[in-house]
Amino acid sequence: MGVRLGEALVNQGLLTNQQVEQILDVQQNRARPFGVLAEEMFGVDPGAIESAWLDQLFTVSERVSLDGLEPTYDVLDTLDRRQAWQFRVFPVRRDLAEVVLATTEKYLARAMRFAASGLSFPTYFVLTTPESLGAALERCYPIDGMHAGLMLKDLESPAA
Repeated sequence: MGVRLGEALVNQGLLTNQQVEQILDVQQNRARPFGVLAEEMFGVDPGAIESAWLDQLFTVSERVSLDGLEPTYDVLDTLDRRQAWQFRVFPVRRDLAEVVLATTEKYLARAMRFAASGLSFPTYFVLTTPESLGAALERCYPIDGMHAGLMLKDLESPAA
């Protein structure tokens, strides 16, 4: 298993081990995310928490290829074309109640914010390459002017 969020924040000098233990104690009585409690209890910057959280996710996330993948229509219908391209996400499959969405490392934070605020169902993220994501979006969510090559251009510019 990768580094836990509390460990990452200690390693960055943003929390002490004692503060991590205090958060874990509170978390047992209140079903709140660790990062939210770190913000509330010790004033840890939300950007620092997101950065540590993303680093953690990069190390443990499944990597997939979307080449040749043909999801069922009910999975594809979870997003519209605009959402898929705008947020750089592709629905891979359903795992019980969750929809598995693929994105790239560069767009993971943006895709997760979209899923949390813009979707009404639980999601789980896996990572793929820009080339694989671009080809899947082009194949399953065609839009005039949008093509797989845009993913390669994305590598040259910062995420929005």
